[in-house]
Amino acid sequence: MKESAVKKIAVLTSGGDSPGMNAALRAVVRTANYYNIECYGIREGYNGLINDDFLKMGPRSVKNIINQGGTILKSARSQEFRTKEGRQKAYDNCVKHGVDAVVCIGGDGTFTGAKIFNEEFGIKVIGVPGTIDNDIFGTDNTIGYDTALNTAMDAIDKIRDTATSHNRIFFIEVMGRDAGFIALNSGLATGALDILIPEKKDSVDELFATFRNAEKTGKSSSIVVVAEGDKVANIYELAEQTQKEFPDYDIRVAILGHIQRGGSPSCADRVLASRLGYGAVVGLMEGKTNVMAGMRSNDMVYTPIEEAIKKHNEINKDLLLISEILAI
Repeated sequence: MKESAVKKIAVLTSGGDSPGMNAALRAVVRTANYYNIECYGIREGYNGLINDDFLKMGPRSVKNIINQGGTILKSARSQEFRTKEGRQKAYDNCVKHGVDAVVCIGGDGTFTGAKIFNEEFGIKVIGVPGTIDNDIFGTDNTIGYDTALNTAMDAIDKIRDTATSHNRIFFIEVMGRDAGFIALNSGLATGALDILIPEKKDSVDELFATFRNAEKTGKSSSIVVVAEGDKVANIYELAEQTQKEFPDYDIRVAILGHIQRGGSPSCADRVLASRLGYGAVVGLMEGKTNVMAGMRSNDMVYTPIEEAIKKHNEINKDLLLISEILAI
């Protein structure tokens, strides 16, 4: 490889945490060390850039973290970084430490901040997609998505046991913000009767028709998986409306919440994070900036950050059809 375009980098984790962020951090620090690039960790995301919370990191700084959920650098959503004054402080601290590039691990909010920072001050930035929602364009999967999906699946499996034992209907809400990837895939994997996601124009009448069809086939218990961003109604309203339509049903609501964000990352997330952390450093060395490192069809790709945050991965419509067929 020709001489690196960067000599000293910083790495931060920002926004919502996701399993595998530590593995990505580890990959960035150790790849930088391998290529003789100095590396700083920034604590608490962009707040750390503003508050000069820089930590010199080396190979031993990231030992025994590949299996840990969360992020050892901590994460935060910085209101001050949204201001020009806050970004000026961040830039001044980068200059103070001689940092010429920043690796930003997070989601679209993190990438938006990185893009503006680069455009205003010329600091090289590269994004690493870390979010359980899988809603970032330019990569087949985001870091943390696979782990969150398996956490949701495991929880729904456990809820099914009690649903079956008591002939109950369970409405289960999963995370994903405005994207239905976790809901669709966990619902398919757990045999849900219906899956309600923002990308599909659902209606309460269609849900009721699904319940009536289930009754005809002899189903006595059912699971309905609802994405938190579904547009029909919130999960409690759905349960209430269903109870009025079917007064004999024994209905329960379960919101899985933040358990989906924690836990030891899966093998897939550890490998993905390692590849993307490595790819981020190599991309900077090659002179790339204002891009996101991602994996498409198992190949490393670099997508302009503007595209990554403006476009969205699309739901696989085949999975929707398959889920409906197999729920009979």
